[in-house]
Amino acid sequence: MTTPLDALLPALSGLGTGLALIVAIGVQNTYLLRLAVSARLGVVAVAVAVCALSDAVLIIAGVLGVGAVVERVPAALLVTRFVGAAFLLTYGVLAARRALRPSGEAIRLDERAAEDGVPVSAGAGTGADGLEAAPTSRGEGAPPGRAGLGDRRPGDGRPGGDPTGPTMRAAVLTMLVFTWANPHVYLDTLVFLGSVANRQGVDDRWWWTVGAVAASCLWFGALGFGGRLLRPLFAKPLTWRVFDALVAVVMLAFGVSLLLGA
Repeated sequence: MTTPLDALLPALSGLGTGLALIVAIGVQNTYLLRLAVSARLGVVAVAVAVCALSDAVLIIAGVLGVGAVVERVPAALLVTRFVGAAFLLTYGVLAARRALRPSGEAIRLDERAAEDGVPVSAGAGTGADGLEAAPTSRGEGAPPGRAGLGDRRPGDGRPGGDPTGPTMRAAVLTMLVFTWANPHVYLDTLVFLGSVANRQGVDDRWWWTVGAVAASCLWFGALGFGGRLLRPLFAKPLTWRVFDALVAVVMLAFGVSLLLGA
């Protein structure tokens, strides 16, 4: 008979292993943080769900033995590697361009952000769509760090939209590519976590899996919703430049490593 303690120990082990693997600077985490400080709450919530559900599907598939099948199809991983590398390099170049050539105002959220429960700074004039613009020496324009791959540019003519953040569709599609076009996600999540889970024994492996899935939900939820607290910091144009420079480094580094097969 299984006791609560018998279930708790493997679940905690899965939680710890999952967090150790997922809490790291990577393309998925970097893009989710970008959404947290620039997108609407609904977009962030959907992005968090995409990340957590994708991890859950991969972990469960690994426990069911799909990882062993993936290892026997190297051609699929090869195609995924080059597609992912091309996407990462493109995004990295665009992020570097935003860092080097910022185009204008920093974000400051007014009533719209307050509705999302995010504290904001005061002292700037309110711009279109409920956003407060903090003009810089280069004049008003697109907020730095938000005109790029998967993002909507100001003045796109869509009524009722938020011109400073990515659309729901663009955010979801970009996150799906960052998640599923990365061969490391199959090796780390599908193969590694699946093999560790199956070492726990028949009775414990599913409790271990519950812990690993919970780790993904906790991390992505904390990063997505907790990252929104950084919005006042991102009211400064310099913050966006530094952040986009870091994004460029991460994306380009991962893209090059994929090309080199690392």
